[in-house]
Amino acid sequence: MLPWHDLHAATPTVRLLVLTQMAFNIGFFMVLPYLSVHLTSDLGLGAAVVGVVLGVRTFSQQGLFVVGGTLADRLGIKPVVLTGCVLRVLGFVGLAFAQSLPAVLAATALTGVAAALFSPAVESAVALEAGEGERAGGQSRLDAIALFTVFGQIGAFTGPLLGSALLAVDFRLTCLIAAGVFVVITIAHMALLPARRADSTTDSWLDDWREIARNRLFLVFAAAMSAQLVAYNQLYLLLPLRVEQVWGSQAPLGWFFAAASALVVVGQMSVTRALRRFSLVRVLPLGFAVMGIAFGAAAVAALLGAEGAAGLVGPAAFVVLLTVGQMIAMPFARDLVPRMARERSTGSYYGLLASLGGIGVLVGSVALGAIIDVMPDTPVGEAVPWAAAAVLPLVAAVALRSVARRLVPVTPAITPPESDRDPSEPPSRE
Repeated sequence: MLPWHDLHAATPTVRLLVLTQMAFNIGFFMVLPYLSVHLTSDLGLGAAVVGVVLGVRTFSQQGLFVVGGTLADRLGIKPVVLTGCVLRVLGFVGLAFAQSLPAVLAATALTGVAAALFSPAVESAVALEAGEGERAGGQSRLDAIALFTVFGQIGAFTGPLLGSALLAVDFRLTCLIAAGVFVVITIAHMALLPARRADSTTDSWLDDWREIARNRLFLVFAAAMSAQLVAYNQLYLLLPLRVEQVWGSQAPLGWFFAAASALVVVGQMSVTRALRRFSLVRVLPLGFAVMGIAFGAAAVAALLGAEGAAGLVGPAAFVVLLTVGQMIAMPFARDLVPRMARERSTGSYYGLLASLGGIGVLVGSVALGAIIDVMPDTPVGEAVPWAAAAVLPLVAAVALRSVARRLVPVTPAITPPESDRDPSEPPSRE
């Protein structure tokens, strides 16, 4: 059931950002899942070259998130969001007509830079607008962030389906329609998004970065949070390999991704509401512990060595538990960022969080790939990468518990609105 009530309860600006995030993901996922096939089958590029192209896109996005967030703080959210949308239009139009490697690289880099500008600016806007709405007695920022996650997931699920249908006609048509989606997003933001920027007490972007660098607690938090992005990316590394091993093809993957999306859409708001009665000291470690258990379940299933339908039980358990762990932790973690930033320079903080996550994914994926390469083709060898991956979220759970404990005097536990709380029940504290 879609959270229409929560969407209606949001402020007009948050509602705009939530709906355009859904459209953003629809346009993005119409194209990117099918890019590698287009590059190899239509343009005849080798696998290594395709890897370079995809690496350029990831680097131009993750590596520049902190720059995009800082620009949003300094220049204002609206111009940075609009620039990101225009670059995404140019990138997709470029991919539609690119026939050479330099043209493909340029267009792909534009799509990455576009996200580096758009995403931290929009996250900052949601945090600022929802925070003001919460202080005025409206929807809580935590609920707004959860709502943002839900509709983003709807877009991530819908986009590949539309892209798959359009690919039956032509990849170029898919790119052009995706570009059209971003034209609509650009017009909507141009007309409706208020012009504002995050509060800042510094005189320059270098001072912003120095201030963040001195916020050691946030840096520990960001490093621990990178474990979540590493874990999430195993949906694209360990999971496909395991499904191939037990099923003989990757055909069931689509069903797993659909199930994960449905779980978020149906359950995210309820999970967030149920857990906001508890302190961050409990909620953040719980979410990451569940992510660690997800990898442990897959490792145990690999040790059992089942194949066919029985062999898919382990991957299915991994997808469900990983998704549940993210549903538990991520809205609270993202709500914590502006609190740790003391409501200043939120774009820079969100940007650095994403950039450090990108570095973590790069290091973690290389390490797990090396482990996979040296492990024998036995049940134990197939279980080891999953067990190794489980360590990261479990270590992060311990680190986040420590961070949350230190934040308790500064950042109170998030409590539900008066309308949702039993009058006889005191606010939750650790």
